[in-house]
Amino acid sequence: MSTLLDVQDQADSLDRAAAAFLELRPRLFGIAYRMLGSPAEAEDIVQETWLRWQNSERSAVANPAAFLALITTRLSINAAQSARVRRETTVGRWPAEPVDTGDGPAAGAERGEAVESALLLLLEKLTPAQRAAYILREAFVYPYEQIAEIIQLTPANVRQLVSRARKHLSVPRREPIDIGEHRRLLTTFLDAAQRGNVTALEDFFAADVAGPPEPAVLKGAA
Repeated sequence: MSTLLDVQDQADSLDRAAAAFLELRPRLFGIAYRMLGSPAEAEDIVQETWLRWQNSERSAVANPAAFLALITTRLSINAAQSARVRRETTVGRWPAEPVDTGDGPAAGAERGEAVESALLLLLEKLTPAQRAAYILREAFVYPYEQIAEIIQLTPANVRQLVSRARKHLSVPRREPIDIGEHRRLLTTFLDAAQRGNVTALEDFFAADVAGPPEPAVLKGAA
């Protein structure tokens, strides 16, 4: 009896996963298409995202839109870089990574690395303002006006930032990153995506875009 109930629970869970994915599918396709410029390649990315979503620990994901958008971004970046390497016949930049769609601890670890790798690439390729605008818009579906309030810019500027971020993600430019910053972004993002703590994410981006405070000037200093 318990086995039948387990099977039914799994079927219900998969139905809910499919419903959530289908609702977000047009947005995921748009992310992949803007980064790759090919409907066929974008469709492949969306299908791969679905496989990962099927085999993920969905009960631990409070924000499916953020989770799926980030995985789609990471897969699209890999695809774009892999295609560029093949075209230019260069070696050692961004090799395509093997995809493990199986279940179990190994797959869970790989999915965790997927999120970590995607955020790492955003840190390497985007400015703080571009990164904030891109993640809040693409992963958390914030309106431009709300993003503008968070990072103290106009909605028009935010639109430009998101557009530039999409372009920069498909080029090989990489900047050195701070490991501590990467860890803070990863922790804050996962907290927002899995537990819904978007306030902390907003505060993180607001401070990141504003930059470090100016050092205090001592009285009497030259």
